[in-house]
Amino acid sequence: MTFERILEAARVLFAARGYRATSMQAIADEVGITKAALYYHFDSKEEILRRLTIPLLDELEAVLAAAESCGSAEEVRWRAIEGYVDVHLRHRQTLTMLVKDMTLLVQAPIADRFRTAIALANELVAGPASGIEQRVRACQVVAGLADPVLLFRDAPPEKLRSLILGGARALLGEPAAPRARGRARGRNGGRRALLTEEQIAQVRSLYAEGRSGEEIAARFDVSRATVYRHLKI
Repeated sequence: MTFERILEAARVLFAARGYRATSMQAIADEVGITKAALYYHFDSKEEILRRLTIPLLDELEAVLAAAESCGSAEEVRWRAIEGYVDVHLRHRQTLTMLVKDMTLLVQAPIADRFRTAIALANELVAGPASGIEQRVRACQVVAGLADPVLLFRDAPPEKLRSLILGGARALLGEPAAPRARGRARGRNGGRRALLTEEQIAQVRSLYAEGRSGEEIAARFDVSRATVYRHLKI
C-alpha cells in the first residue's frame, strides 16, 4: 500500500539524511508519487514522524507493563531487560532516525513518553526497596541496552541481542545465561516447535518488517517450518 511505502521511504531518508534535511518532495520522489499525492496521505512531515515513532513507543510501554505484572522481582527484571532490547532491535532504524536529529528526542510528546519509559525500566531493573547502589547499577544497565543497537547496526540481531544481555548480566553480577542445549526441544530432539502467544506476535511483527524466515527462526530457536506455520502464508 502507498501508505506503508511512504512511511518506509521516510524512515530510510530520515535515518540517512536527517529529519530536518528531508523534504516532503524528497519523500514523494523516493516513493514515486507526486507531492500532492503525498499530502493526500499525510498532512505534514510531523505527522509522518509521529506515525513512525508511535509503534516504537507503544511497544516499549507494552513490554514494560507486561514485565511489571510478573511475579518475582527477578522475573520482572529480566522480562523488562529482554523486552527493552527486543523493542530497540525491532525499531533500530527508527531509533537511528531519531538520533540523527537529537532535537527530536526533546520534543513533547515523544520526549515525555521516552523519559517515562526509561524511568520505569530503571525501576523494574533496580527492583523494589532498592538502595542507591542498586539504582545506579540499574541506570547503567538500562543505558547500555540501547546504545549497542545504534552503534552496531550491521551486526546480526540475534548475536547482538545475546551480547547485550550478556553485558547486562555482567553488570548485575549474575551468571551467564544457560547455553542453547538447555532449551526446550522438539519430540525428535531438534528445535522446539512451540511458541508462546507473545512470541508468535513478535514473529509476525518481525516478518512484517522484512526479516527473513531463517533469521526469525534462529532468533526464537525454532524451525523455519514453525515460523511459516504461525505466519499462515
